[in-house]
Amino acid sequence: MSLSERLAEDLKSAMRAKDDVAKGAIRLARAAVQNAEIEKGRALDEAGELDVLARMAKQRRESIEAYREHGREDLAAQEEAELAIVRRYLPAQMDEEEIRGLARRTVSELGASGPGDRGKVMGKLMPQLRGKADGNAVSRIVGELLEGSA
Repeated sequence: MSLSERLAEDLKSAMRAKDDVAKGAIRLARAAVQNAEIEKGRALDEAGELDVLARMAKQRRESIEAYREHGREDLAAQEEAELAIVRRYLPAQMDEEEIRGLARRTVSELGASGPGDRGKVMGKLMPQLRGKADGNAVSRIVGELLEGSA
């Protein structure tokens, strides 16, 4: 079953269960996928759909952080609930140690020796981690590794 089909089926289930949070989050996800398809002028493949959902998850994480900074726990809680639903459709996220191990291997494979090689390392690493790790966390870890080897 494709991601779009799963979203459609889960939307029906959420409507039957009268789960307003799930219903809203799934509708937003379907709309984001459809908008991306319109923008591209063609149907998205599975990777494209996952990219759209990964962007949605990132937006939710950033919103949660902003709401907490401004003391809006009610809005942060709503975003967290939506993020939990979006995460159901994304691949399992790698933990920091897994990312660090893969980054170390990539740094040694490329012979990267300092902060100037960050782009080279990120360019090789991100396609392997797409949808499985937050890009900001990967960038931070690569920066730490390259600073240590400088």
